[in-house]
Amino acid sequence: MEFHKELDARGLNCPLPILKAKKALAEMTSGQVLRVTATDPGSVRDFQAFSKQTGNDLLAHSEDNKEFVFFMRRK
Repeated sequence: MEFHKELDARGLNCPLPILKAKKALAEMTSGQVLRVTATDPGSVRDFQAFSKQTGNDLLAHSEDNKEFVFFMRRK
């Protein structure tokens, strides 16, 4: 999937991946896509809730070798 900005949140625990994603999304324009890589297992639930609360679309998420990748589109 194409993305405009990438955020490496590996090694960070809740709520830091969400806080960093929020800051990164704020610096982007509407429609741009952010790719986030995290290692916190709770980040799956956190990013789903964050998407619902903010209106930013969670386009996809996947897990590979205990790394979670999220693609979010700025509203």
